Amino acid sequence: MNTNELETLIRTIVREKLEPARREKTTSALFDHVDQAIDAAHAAFLAYQQCPLKTRNAVIAAIRHDLVPHLQVLAERGAEETGMGRVEDKLLKNRVALEKTPGVEDLVTEAITGDEGMVLFEYSPFGVIGSVAPSTNPTETIINNCISMLAAGNAIFFSPHPGAKNVSLWLIEQIEAIIFTACGIHNLVTCLREPSFESTQQMMKHPLIALLAITGGPGIVNMALKSGKKTIGAGAGNPPSLVDETAVLDKAAQDIVSGASFDYNLPCTAEKSLIVVESVADALLSEMQKCGALMVAGGDIDKLRNVAIIDGHANKALVGKSPLALLQAAGLPRPDKAPRLLLVEVGAEDLFVSVEQLMPILPVVRVRDFDSGLQLALKVEGGLHHTATMHSQNVSRLNKAARLLQTSIFVKNGPSYAGIGVGAEGFATFTIATPTGEGTTSARTFARHRRCVLTNAFSIR
Repeated sequence: MNTNELETLIRTIVREKLEPARREKTTSALFDHVDQAIDAAHAAFLAYQQCPLKTRNAVIAAIRHDLVPHLQVLAERGAEETGMGRVEDKLLKNRVALEKTPGVEDLVTEAITGDEGMVLFEYSPFGVIGSVAPSTNPTETIINNCISMLAAGNAIFFSPHPGAKNVSLWLIEQIEAIIFTACGIHNLVTCLREPSFESTQQMMKHPLIALLAITGGPGIVNMALKSGKKTIGAGAGNPPSLVDETAVLDKAAQDIVSGASFDYNLPCTAEKSLIVVESVADALLSEMQKCGALMVAGGDIDKLRNVAIIDGHANKALVGKSPLALLQAAGLPRPDKAPRLLLVEVGAEDLFVSVEQLMPILPVVRVRDFDSGLQLALKVEGGLHHTATMHSQNVSRLNKAARLLQTSIFVKNGPSYAGIGVGAEGFATFTIATPTGEGTTSARTFARHRRCVLTNAFSIR
C-alpha cells in the first residue's frame, strides 16, 4: 500500500468514526470577537500538536479531496463579490493551489552524524498564525496558506479582506468542517464574522499569535512589521518583461499576452511592463496582436491613462476589470472581437510603466539594446525583488539579468504565471514574501527550524 492509499484509508476510517459526533456538535469557525477566535484556535493547536504526522497527512488529503466540488463556485463567487478578475483563471488558480501546494512532505529532516554523535534538524510548528488574505487572490491564498500552515502543524486565524468577505468566510467554514471530519479537532481555522481593519490590528497585537503571514500591499505589511512579531510579508511588485533580439518571437508573444492577461493582471507576479529591443519590437508587437492583444495608440493612450491612473495611483474602481471595461471607461470604441490585453507604446518615464496597475494594460518601451533594456528593467522593478520575466536564447544574458534583478521569481522564456506553479514545474505559492526575504512560501516557511543533539552515539558508519 503506497502513501496516498494509506492516507485515503486513514481519512475514511476517521470520517466514519467521527461523523456521528459531527452531527451532534458543529461549529462554523466564525466568531464575534478576536479573543474568542484566537483562544479557540490556540486550544485547537494544543490538541493538534499531540497528533502524529499521519493526522496532518489525513487533514491535507481531506482538504484536497473535499474542496474539489467547490472550486467552480469559489471562482464564480470570488469574481462576483470582488468585481475583479476572470472566472476561468480563478478556477485554474484555485485548482493549482489545491493540487500543487506541498504538504507534510515539505518538512524534510536533515541529520549529521560523526564520532561525537548525531544532530537532527527538524521543522516544528509556531502555534497560531495570523494570516491576512487579499481581495485580489482571496480563495487561492486561503487554500494555499491552509495547506502549508496545517502541514507545518499550526492553527490559523484568518483575516480576509472585507472586499472578499463572503466568499472567504464560506470557504473557511467549508475547510473547518473538512478538518473536523478528518481529525476530530474543531477551530484549527478560525475567523471573525465581520472582519475589519481594526480586528486585523487587534490580531497582530494578540499574545497568542505566534507568527504573522501577510499577503497584501505595503501598508498592511508595514503595519505587521511594526507589531514586534515575526512576520512573513508578501508585498507589492512591478514585474518587467524583457525581450532581446534573440528571443523566439511567436512564443514570447504568446507567453507575454497569456501572462499579462491572466485573471486580468491581478496576480502580483504578472507582467506589468514590456521592455523590448528596438530591432525586434515591431515583429513582437505584430505577433502579440495575433495572440489577441489590441494596440491603443495616439491620443487614445492619454484617454486610457486618465481613467486608469488617478493622482499617481491605480484607479481602484478599474483594478481587475476586463479590457472591454477599460475601453468603455476611457470612452474608446469597442472592437469587433474582445481583446485579451491592451498594449500602449510609451516612454520609459510614463506612469503606465512606473505604477503597478493590476489591469490588463501592458505598457511597451523600446530600447536600443539588451544592456539598456536591463538597466531599465532594474529601474522599473524598483528593488522590490518580486518577479521578472525575460525572453532570450542567450544564456549569458539570462544569467546576467537573473543575478542583477535578484527577484524572488525569475521566469525565463515562459509566462509569468509559470513562477507560481501554473503550467510549469514547481510547487504552488500565493504568498511571495519579498519584503521579509522568504520568497516563495511553503510548509517549511511556516515552521521553526529546530536542532536536536545526541552526543557520542548513533554514528554507525
